Amino acid sequence: MSHVALVAPPFLGHLDPMLALAASLRARRHRVTLFGIAEVAPEAARRACAFEPLGRGSHPVGSLDRIVGHMAAPGGFGLGPVMRDMAAMTAMLCAELPAACRRLGVDGIVSDQLEPAGSLVAAHLGLPYVTVANALPIHREPAVPPPFTGWHYEASPWGERRNRGGYRVADWLMRGVTAGIAGQAERLGVPALGSLERCLSPFADITQLVPQLDFPRRHLGGVVHPCGPMRQGGPDADVSDLRCDGRPLVFASLGSLQGGRAAIFTAIARACAELDLSLVVAHGGRLDPAVAATLPGTPIVRAFVPQRSLLRHADLLITNGGLNTVLDAAVAGVPMLVMPIAFEQAATAARVAHAGLGTVLSRHRLGRLRDTVAGLIGDASRRPRARAVAEAL
Repeated sequence: MSHVALVAPPFLGHLDPMLALAASLRARRHRVTLFGIAEVAPEAARRACAFEPLGRGSHPVGSLDRIVGHMAAPGGFGLGPVMRDMAAMTAMLCAELPAACRRLGVDGIVSDQLEPAGSLVAAHLGLPYVTVANALPIHREPAVPPPFTGWHYEASPWGERRNRGGYRVADWLMRGVTAGIAGQAERLGVPALGSLERCLSPFADITQLVPQLDFPRRHLGGVVHPCGPMRQGGPDADVSDLRCDGRPLVFASLGSLQGGRAAIFTAIARACAELDLSLVVAHGGRLDPAVAATLPGTPIVRAFVPQRSLLRHADLLITNGGLNTVLDAAVAGVPMLVMPIAFEQAATAARVAHAGLGTVLSRHRLGRLRDTVAGLIGDASRRPRARAVAEAL
């Protein structure tokens, strides 16, 4: 039996897959401890996972609200607060995690690809480490666009030139984070791990994305393991109260960070009302109750719903393109309308379109939403492809 440390950003989209992995490891008689800021403790407790709080001085209670606020409202080149939050979290973990691992007798670390501290500390302590892509994987290939663009796949000299330019812009935007990683690597005595991509594990690197839902890749190497979605098992939840009539069912979710986008939810509700569709909205607790009460039509509006169970009954998913929600819809064989908002969501949307599983619509073109929804609800041609991807997942 080994003692495995888990390290991940403090957001539900990253914690949920990691805690499902923790349950699987515990079932195999391993000891597992999640390390993070104190406000992550309730999620660990909900999944019966041991938790070790760090950063009490630098990240006291209340810090997560500020960080989530920055993540929920990024814009163009105004990503400075997000990047500073990332660098500060990595610095705190690099300062406090080594001693905690020694004290608790950790044998190895499993770290989210987007939190390099796990790899840095493991290399510093001489421990094996595994990295996990809980969001879109960050591996670079010449023909694959950067994971922060919505570009289509183009395996040509022009496509590779375009991608190189995109990676240069991405590197410029990430320069503060990269400098922080390099500084922490130098301090810990592992300068070889001086950037986010260099922190990917040379032992095993896990991605939830399978080839059938990704762009064609040629250079991943033998340590990369596409494994499909990491979810905790259990019986289907009862969603009969969310399926109150026989109309086609639309499920709309903008994830746990973007659920306060009232204008988008209003446009979705109006389109569904005009098309006489049943609508369930999940907003992650971020939509103002007064706004939720005034959405057009008669939608069912909740902070959270049993997503995987509901998707088994849905005729369409409307999403911002968070990877976990897209994977759940793909498993259920549900067509998708993806309206990206931030980060890697546009790149995930491009993969949904490439796989033939849905349509991408800019959130700035809400006037086209009704016709797009009507076309997807009435299109049965995507179902065979969706079944093939679901089987692969």
